[in-house]
Order: sequence, then structure tokens, then C-alpha cells
Amino acid sequence: MQLSPSTKINDLLSTHPFLEDFLAAYNPHFAVLKNKIARATVGRVATLGAAARIAGVDIGALLRDTAAAIEKQTALRPEISASGGGINREQRIAMLGHIISELHDGGDLATARAHFAQAVGDVDAGEIADMEEEMIRGGLPVGEVQRLCDVHVGVFRDSLDQKKELAPPADHPVHTYMADNRIIAALATQLSELARKLDADASLAAELLPVVTAALAKYDGVDNHYKRKENQLFPLLERHGVTGPSQVMWDIHDQIRAQWKLAKKAAEAGDIKGLVDGIPALTRGLVEMVYKEEKILFPMSMEKLSAEDWVEVKRGEDELGYALAKPAIAIKPSSLKMASAPAVSPAPASTSSDLGLLNLGTGALSLEMVDLMLRHLPLDLSFVDENDVVRYYSESKERIFPRTPAAIGRTVQNCHPPKSVDTVNRILESFKAGKKSVAEFWIHMGPRFIHIRYFAVRDGAGKYRGCLEVTQDIGSIRALDGERRLLDWKD
Repeated sequence: MQLSPSTKINDLLSTHPFLEDFLAAYNPHFAVLKNKIARATVGRVATLGAAARIAGVDIGALLRDTAAAIEKQTALRPEISASGGGINREQRIAMLGHIISELHDGGDLATARAHFAQAVGDVDAGEIADMEEEMIRGGLPVGEVQRLCDVHVGVFRDSLDQKKELAPPADHPVHTYMADNRIIAALATQLSELARKLDADASLAAELLPVVTAALAKYDGVDNHYKRKENQLFPLLERHGVTGPSQVMWDIHDQIRAQWKLAKKAAEAGDIKGLVDGIPALTRGLVEMVYKEEKILFPMSMEKLSAEDWVEVKRGEDELGYALAKPAIAIKPSSLKMASAPAVSPAPASTSSDLGLLNLGTGALSLEMVDLMLRHLPLDLSFVDENDVVRYYSESKERIFPRTPAAIGRTVQNCHPPKSVDTVNRILESFKAGKKSVAEFWIHMGPRFIHIRYFAVRDGAGKYRGCLEVTQDIGSIRALDGERRLLDWKD
């Protein structure tokens, strides 16, 4: 076996397992190799050269001493080559992961910063994303990556701060996200200042509590910002194979949501201590998320997503709406092409017309998928067209009212007892005239409580196209009380 700076540690330990103890004793920084997470992530691609740089040891001495340890154990001395010391992208990612693994094992942040400067020196958003991907694939729980996220952003902050500020065109979704962030940062500052004032002088509570409550009421705007990321930006990144940042950030979103809920509850209860104790963590989470978005997520997204991807992001975000900043101007695909990655993402399989799928606007399903989906809904559906002809009913497992195939093609009036026809006609005439859009009833049927609703179905131009009947047993729903936030399956 030949030893060189490019020898992978994983290969070395697979051939000579005894070297794990040797390296751990050789330098404290190598003790991380005993960590299963480090071995599963960093160890697969890290080299002796990279490890030597992180530990600050001479690579020549490390090679000679390792060769001597092998010779002592096996009586065979490997050849030593000084070549192959360059650090490629894969190895840089491994080195980043090594630094994070040291921190995970209780390492010092200042030391990690120094190792980062020695071993890497610079980093881009893609490498941080790849590092998170590598660690998650290696078995590190997403929640653990979330805990490390603040730490590794702290390690890389000096390098990230030197990156050129993003300046997307005014019609780009990232421009709107960044405008949101100015509002979110200002809100975090306001909440921090209010908490400091309450902490310094509790007698100001009567004056400041309404201000705190009003500030916390702006949460819907922050939540809208996060939901746009979760439902539009993250799915597009996932099409390009980037899942780590979205998993981690979504987890942090939920943490911020929980902190906000606690702060709001404290404000409503006049709990000054709860506010003083809780607001700092909330505001820190908000401003750290702004930083992570603008230094990591958004630059990476601009690299990965094509102009066509961004048009899709914008279209979906328009449907979700904007609660903080509004898009500056209408989107122009031409400017997106200058600000985004080339169009490399393949069309998702669900929109491929040659697969026999029905294009449903927000997705595409086969006839079998549609039928299965409708059969599994916990309610009964019936559809009557604009001419009052029954066209469809769902075949759910436990139908409430009987339906048979003979109903298909009949006028809906003939499917009801004579005493009900006047009511049916009144509903349909009102729907057709545009006077009403919903009619609902609820009745007891033995132990069941049945909710029946009729909805006018209109096309994009507002033209009446039929009536949808939805029937559901809501007895168990009415009986619900309190909350259930955890899975409660009985084995």
C-alpha cells in the first residue's frame, strides 16, 4: 500500500483498523474519527493531507509515522509519496464536515474558526449545502443538523461576510424575499428593544404590552415568508437534488413558530418574565434565518434554478399571496435568465403528457390515481352537470346514502323523493342565477351526525357548470376536544 497526502482515511482504516487508535492518540483532532457520524460522512472522502492541515501537523511527519505504525503491526512498510497533496472540492466538503463534527463533540468555536481558516479559507453556498447533504446522508438526524446550523454559520460567517451582496432584478422572487427580510429584521429589532425595556423597568408593562402584542400580531407576515419558501422554493431545489438546506430550514421555521406562539401567549397573559425570557431566542432565530437565507440559501438557489424554475416559483407565490413586501414589478423571464442558472432542470414526470396523465392545473394524475383518491376520501361526493344530469358519485367504503350505477344519466330531480324536489330545484336555480354558491344541511341518522353541503361549480369565466354534493359523517369530528400533536397509533 502506498501512502500519500491524497490517501483516503476511510480506505486506510478499512485496510488497517488498528490505525484508528493510532491516529486518535497521534493528535487530539484525529479523535473525531471514533465518532460514527464523522466516519460515515467525513471519513469517506477526507484524506491524510486534509486531516494534516486541519490538525496543523506536518504531512511528511504524519506519513512517516503512519508508515512506521503499519510496519510495526504488519512487518510491511508501505511506500511514501509526497505527491497528491492538492485539495479538490470533494475534500473541501469533507473538511467542512470534519470541523462541524469536532464542534458536535464539544469542540471550541474559536478553535473551529482557526481550523476553518487553515484548512479551507473560503467557502461558497453550494459547498455548505453539499456538506449538510453529506451529513444527513451519513445518518445525522435533521434535528441535529439544525442544532449545528447556528454553529457552523458562526464558523463560516467571516468567509460568508466577504461574499458579494446579492442584487437580483426587481422582478425576481429573491428580490421580494430580501425585501421581506428588511421588514423581518426591523421587527426583530423592535421586539428586542421592547423586551430590554420591560426587563429594565417592569412598571412600563401597561404602556408596552399593547405595543408588544401589536408587534407579535405581525407573525402572519413572517409565516407567509416561510410558507412561500416551503411550498415553492424548496420543491424546486429538490428537483435539482438539493434537500438538506430545505429540511434543516423547515425545522427552524417550526422552531421559530413555536417560540412566537409562546411569546404571544405570554403577552396575552401579561407574563412579563415569559416575554423577557422568550423574546431573545425568538429574535435571534429571526435574524439568523435572514442571514442564512441571504448568505447561503438565496445564492445557492440563484446558482441552481433556471429562469423557467423561477417563473414557476413566482406563479406559485402569487397564488399564496404576499403579506410583507410585494413584488416590485411584474416578472420578466428575460431578466430572470440573466440572474439565474441555465435551464437544466428536466420537466417533472407528473406533467409529461405522453404518460397518459390528466393535467389538473396543480398537478397531473392518471385516471386510476383519481379514482383511488376519490374512493379514499372520508366523505361521499356526487356531481350533477349544468343540465341537472347526474354524472358521477364516489364509491367510498362506507356510503351514507345509497347510490347505484343506475343513477348515472338520470336527472337529479328523479333521484330525490317528490317532497324534496322543490328544495333541490330552489338550490339549483339559485346556483345557476349566481345568487348563491353554497347550501348546507345537517341531520341525525341514529348515532351518526350527517353534514350535507351543495357547492355551485363554476369555470374560470364564472359560468355555472354543475353542482357538487358533499356528504360527511362529522359525529367524531364534533366530539374532538383539546389537541393531539403526537402520533397515537395503537399497536
